[in-house]
Amino acid sequence: MIKQTKKYILSAALLAVSVISVSAQGTINSPYSKYGIGNLQGTYLPQNTSMGNLAYGISTTGVYNNINIANPASYSQLRLTAFDIGFGANIENLKRDNLDQNSFNANLAHIAIAVPVSKKSALSFGLLPYSILGYSYRQEVKMDTLTADHVYKGEGGLSRAFIGYGFGIGKNFNFGFNASYLFGNLKETNAVEFHNRYVGFYNSKKDINNSIGGLVFDLGFQYVANIGEKSRLTVGYTTGLKSKLTNDYNTLTSEYVVTSSSDYRTDTVRYVEDNAHKANLPMNHNFGISFGKINKWLIGADFRMADWSGFSITHSPENLGKTTGFSFGGQIVPNINAVTNYFALIDYRLGVNYDKTYVKVNGTDIDKKSINFGLGFPLIASTNRSAFYKINFAAEIGNRGVLKPGLVKENFYNFSLGFTINDRWFQKYKYD
Repeated sequence: MIKQTKKYILSAALLAVSVISVSAQGTINSPYSKYGIGNLQGTYLPQNTSMGNLAYGISTTGVYNNINIANPASYSQLRLTAFDIGFGANIENLKRDNLDQNSFNANLAHIAIAVPVSKKSALSFGLLPYSILGYSYRQEVKMDTLTADHVYKGEGGLSRAFIGYGFGIGKNFNFGFNASYLFGNLKETNAVEFHNRYVGFYNSKKDINNSIGGLVFDLGFQYVANIGEKSRLTVGYTTGLKSKLTNDYNTLTSEYVVTSSSDYRTDTVRYVEDNAHKANLPMNHNFGISFGKINKWLIGADFRMADWSGFSITHSPENLGKTTGFSFGGQIVPNINAVTNYFALIDYRLGVNYDKTYVKVNGTDIDKKSINFGLGFPLIASTNRSAFYKINFAAEIGNRGVLKPGLVKENFYNFSLGFTINDRWFQKYKYD
């Protein structure tokens, strides 16, 4: 029975891998995703998101073995095989001047597996989004006596397939690394549509397709110290090394006609194929600290920074800026040993998050701010208590941008649901 269950889980994992690789495309409606490689997603599972994206200084969050992809040094703390799969949903409200628009999107968010190799080391691998591109808007422009709409659309994103290893040295020091392959397509359209049919003027659009791929490497460190018998202090640091991404992009310029139901191309003006370009992914630095009473409560803070000013996916500079961000949050479990009170077994999580993104429009930095909260619901263990299950729910309520002339304010409501399984895989059983 145990082997059969694991086969079902692995089959579901393989199916999820194929779905996630597509799910990063068009799952948001954010005009600010137009810049760079889209809105960066981070490497946070719901357990971390619900604490304000707290991750870099966390080694463990309780009795369960959770996969903390953000700091691979934390893998060394895993004692059971961990399997985690998650789903996400997003509600977006866009405001600009007197305009108001709502959208809803849902997707399969992540899959991650971690397997202990020894008492102080573990291997982890999985797939999750790296960035998401999704927007659609138009601007009316008057040119002498002519009136036209500039139409902008984009969809796609990058996914991250990773494999990592974490190990402990001595009593307190832990190190780790993630090697990731980023891949995906960013598709954008810039068009001009005339309100009326003027003699000698035609609707035109430029379709741009960026096919991006490349290896990136992250190094992690954690110092974990037990203070007394029941408290633990963790200090963490990670860095993403400078990397080069390859971008093969092509452009298609064409004339087209808009009908009541769709639009169709009438003439191809120009097609340029396979413009290869190397994009330099910047180094990033992330610091974290947490303190808590083992299996009771935990609080912590993170700080992160990177310089995207030299990044461009084409030969044209994008004038991106530096990113900085911080998180503060924690969790509490009322009574991990409760027998008759289920609510005392639940993880209650809360946090706040702030990010200065790499986007700057009309001299204004585009910031992202959110309040995060969530719950961890333990489920009944297997009959032989070799496997443990938990459902993790996270909600993120916040905004991006400001309501100023020429700018858009995004109010977003993000929800994520993750399923965590702890089990003793690859262990020989005497009876099956």
